[in-house]
Amino acid sequence: MGNSSSLPPEASIHQYTVKDCAGKDVDLQRYKGKVLLVVNVANQCGFTSVNYAEMAELYAKYKNRDFEILAFPCNQFLRQAPGTSLEVKEIACTRFKAEYPIFQKVKVNGRDTVPVYKFLKASKPSYLGSRIKWNFTKFLVDREGKVIARYSPTRNPLSIEKDIQEALG
Repeated sequence: MGNSSSLPPEASIHQYTVKDCAGKDVDLQRYKGKVLLVVNVANQCGFTSVNYAEMAELYAKYKNRDFEILAFPCNQFLRQAPGTSLEVKEIACTRFKAEYPIFQKVKVNGRDTVPVYKFLKASKPSYLGSRIKWNFTKFLVDREGKVIARYSPTRNPLSIEKDIQEALG
């Protein structure tokens, strides 16, 4: 469990269902054919302002080219995403102008890791193995739902713009 050999060869992010910030099911099949940037976010992290600002810039620039950002609040790192999922979304949308989907808070590490994050981590482990190191770890997913890159929390979103452009074709 946790390594890429545990994934079926046809595995894709589109096989998963997640919860939106109100707790309603969202079938990720709806994003088939889109390039995705999946990010675990927090509202009180030292990386918050730059990441949210740059994600908003990327989203505005590429949303009409079948690009989507999927933000998953996570409170596992020094409790830097306090409040309810709806409160986290409200802050992201008002203070940071996020226009992309903000989902329900998730666990990205440990035994309660949500299935979509098990898939992401198994698809692209880091030098730490599959573990997520911190807030704002980013996964770039191609149109078929395969993870093509993983970026550390210290990698700003605009620094991966070329990779996004290549994935968009």
